[in-house]
Amino acid sequence: MRKVLLLVCATISLVPFLLGCGQPAFVNVECDEFTEQKNVSRQIEIWPAYAITVYLCSNPSTGFRWSESADISDQSVIKQKYHEFMAPEDPSPGTPGQEMWQFRALADGTSTIKMEYSRPGDDEPEWTFTLTVIVKH
Repeated sequence: MRKVLLLVCATISLVPFLLGCGQPAFVNVECDEFTEQKNVSRQIEIWPAYAITVYLCSNPSTGFRWSESADISDQSVIKQKYHEFMAPEDPSPGTPGQEMWQFRALADGTSTIKMEYSRPGDDEPEWTFTLTVIVKH
């Protein structure tokens, strides 16, 4: 029975690879971290076809917004698939939500994803987020 269970679990874990959709990688940065450090950086290592989901603190009621499209250094390695604002569960005025981006790793290589948080017309961003993605088998 145990061997059958292990075989089933192993098969289920391979399904994403067989379907070509890969496993997700998640990055989440809360408001407190941006308050302490205006330029936040992360690095992750993933396989081709993996999805990357990035969640960043955001409060559009203040007039600040994250860049709609991320600045991607090598789009042959990483491609942006989606971006949306996610409202907070607490509807109180001024409560921050999150912005979420989804990316797909396309091929082996290294690419940098950069986003800026600013008000329209500002010369300098209030916050920046940089994610270095290393894609390899």
